[in-house]
Amino acid sequence: MAKEIKIHTRLPMLRSERGLSRKEMADILGIHYQTIGYIERGEYMPALDIALRTAAYFDLPVEAIFSLEPFPSLTAEMLKPASSA
Repeated sequence: MAKEIKIHTRLPMLRSERGLSRKEMADILGIHYQTIGYIERGEYMPALDIALRTAAYFDLPVEAIFSLEPFPSLTAEMLKPASSA
């Protein structure tokens, strides 16, 4: 039995930062607006072309937007003690 793969995404946060609705994001990527919701909820694994177009639009590497592992909480990252070098 194959293990189910879950894709984690920062897409909702990135959309929010830029004031984009799901419909606007879908129009930019050339896909149906419901697909954005499925991707954001982890119910659909984006095709490589969608992931690449998303990364290009936000000018970020794909791995900054999509991951096989959950992204760390931004709060946890902000509260981490600074490492001493």
